Amino acid sequence: MESFVKKISVFFILITCGTTLAQGTLKEYKKAIIVDSLFRNKVFNSPSSFQWLDTNLVWYVNNSADGKKYLLVDPEKKTQNECFDHEALAATLSKEFEKDIDPKDIDISRLEFNDDLSEITFVYGDAKVSYQPSSNTLKVIDPQGGKRDFNRRYWGSRFDEKTNPPVVSPDSTMTAFIKNDNLYIKDNATEKETRLSYDGAPGFYYSTYIKWSPDGKKIMAYKVRPGDDRKIYFVESSPEDQFQPKLQSRDYLKPGDEMPFKSPQLFLVDSKKHLEVPTDEFSHQFGLNRIDWREDSRAFTFEYNQRGHQAYKVIEVNASTGKVKVLVNETSETFIDYSSKKYRYDVADGKEMIWTSERDGWNHIYLYDANGQVKKQLTKGDWVVREVIHVDEDNGEVYFTASGMDKDQDPYFLHYCKVDFDGKNFTRFTKEDGNHSVTFSDDYNYYIDQYSKVDTPPVTVLKSAKGSKKIMDLQKADHSELLKEGWIAPEVFTAKGRDGVTDIWGIIMRPTSFDPNKTYPIIEYIYAGPHSSFVPKDFRPYNWSMSSIAELGFIVVQIDGMGTSNRSKAFHDVCWQNLKDAGFPDRKLWIKAAAKKYPYMNADKVGIFGTSAGGQNSAAALVFNSDFYDVAVSSCGCHDNRMDKIWWNEQFMGYPVGPHYAASSNIENAAQMGGDLMLILGEVDDNVDPSTTMQFANALIKANKNFELVTIPGMGHSSGGDFGERKRKDFFVKHLMGVEPPSWEEVYE
Repeated sequence: MESFVKKISVFFILITCGTTLAQGTLKEYKKAIIVDSLFRNKVFNSPSSFQWLDTNLVWYVNNSADGKKYLLVDPEKKTQNECFDHEALAATLSKEFEKDIDPKDIDISRLEFNDDLSEITFVYGDAKVSYQPSSNTLKVIDPQGGKRDFNRRYWGSRFDEKTNPPVVSPDSTMTAFIKNDNLYIKDNATEKETRLSYDGAPGFYYSTYIKWSPDGKKIMAYKVRPGDDRKIYFVESSPEDQFQPKLQSRDYLKPGDEMPFKSPQLFLVDSKKHLEVPTDEFSHQFGLNRIDWREDSRAFTFEYNQRGHQAYKVIEVNASTGKVKVLVNETSETFIDYSSKKYRYDVADGKEMIWTSERDGWNHIYLYDANGQVKKQLTKGDWVVREVIHVDEDNGEVYFTASGMDKDQDPYFLHYCKVDFDGKNFTRFTKEDGNHSVTFSDDYNYYIDQYSKVDTPPVTVLKSAKGSKKIMDLQKADHSELLKEGWIAPEVFTAKGRDGVTDIWGIIMRPTSFDPNKTYPIIEYIYAGPHSSFVPKDFRPYNWSMSSIAELGFIVVQIDGMGTSNRSKAFHDVCWQNLKDAGFPDRKLWIKAAAKKYPYMNADKVGIFGTSAGGQNSAAALVFNSDFYDVAVSSCGCHDNRMDKIWWNEQFMGYPVGPHYAASSNIENAAQMGGDLMLILGEVDDNVDPSTTMQFANALIKANKNFELVTIPGMGHSSGGDFGERKRKDFFVKHLMGVEPPSWEEVYE
């Protein structure tokens, strides 16, 4: 009898597990690792880039159900035809390059057409090729002509002021150069050298970045007082080219470090006169850049970013007197979003200026006169200009993208517009409900408009700029094959934020095995960097950060809380000197509202993960918000803003570095951490100093907090790669589901 009872108990446990805990199992794991390939190439007729020719023709590659199709569109004739016979070109390419090329998958790029379309040049592999479609003849113009230089300068490297070569005057008669920290000129005919400056010294020297005026009669040269020379160091434990480890270093200024100081100086070449430019208007520099001469040589201008980012100026220096005039003096009580929203365009050699500002609470476009006075606010309303994309001086028009104009649409949807210099004739090129991507012809007479939503595949149309009228439909995406694989569209969800008024927008993702009768732990994918907004708005068959982990049996969400960008200035300002906030009050309310609507979402079991700024945010969920979040995986996080790169952190945390930095620090507040935490770190991360994760780990150890630390050899700034992805999935399954994950040998066999 006892044996029978035991058997019944075991059976009951198995049945229970099968109905309520059939998540995070081997079956779900296997589905999770193949969902990318299951969803790949299942959406057809969704081209992604369009190339206009100067003849107002446009070509693009369509991913049709029959393979790649290279198409040429004529807006005037309203035609769309293949650029060439794909079978014929594939055969010719196969013969020339001695490889089998599939006519349904020809991989060529950088197509250019001659005027009568009789010849096409393109790049295949590294080779630049000429092709005549009518005769199906092909010639390799240059075997290496298609190669591109992908070498990238490290983002944080110190700007080298001393290595620019000597600069020749516009008429080539003279050369300006730096010797012994001072400015000299040389007569190129006689090679006679003349010293122009006498105030340069090793600690305050003249930069080699010298600019002649267009008339060759003046020189702008600036002195530099160097700032701090801070570096970060890390050990590459397992280099591929040697057995012993390598010590690496990078230039890396951090908040509070001394910045270089630039002092522009003016020199009159004929009289050999040095006019000192007073620095009162730009004495507290974070940066001084974009030094440019006026075309008529009457003055030069530059932009001054004040330390702390609460003032930003455009300054003009009179080339006859050296007198300084402030053309724009942008100020803010919090911060000026110079890295994402600032735009300047000088019209007619400085007679007017196009400028963007958030001074009325929303990012808008302004027109200034030559004396630094606002002539007109060109755009206005409770919506934001996202980017100025083109200024047409001849017709007096500004083209730009905007969002938030339609109360019945997602406020983040991009729309394309233009407005005259007098603020009149506001024109919208896009109105359809969706997120738009527009590619204009070179003369702005035509444009390709492609729009979609996260749950609606893209539509691609050709339009005329005159009247914003549709000329013809080009493609309508077909995702029927994707649906056959069980794909479930993300759901757009909104809830009120902390103020009870503002809508907070996000998405909900469900697994393909979704069953509303089950209960699902919630995982939030977070990136709350104030420099932008991050919830997807376009159609994506596969979301790398969310789709796979949802397949394990989770509901995965992503939210743009207050403190992120692309809404009002007040919405954005929540982040100022308070990055620990990260919109968490809004995120909690959003998740609770979603769980109230959908009882299968378990708001008592909430996990969170993110990378970089999202790594800081996900750890902060447990340091500052463990009343709500239970489990976090933090990758390559900046856990103390004093440890990270200077520009990003001072932009939003301000200067000087005060107690508010410590108040937002995961390290300083590690003793508050609750829940289950995993830290993932790439040992050679040169974006976020790896020491910030190690210092956080050290603080957690001192506070007797349990956590897991995963350090990945040779890896830079990332979410952890394949290994990190496995560890992250296992951690959530174990701690949110209470299920022991299957062995990796079983999952990946």
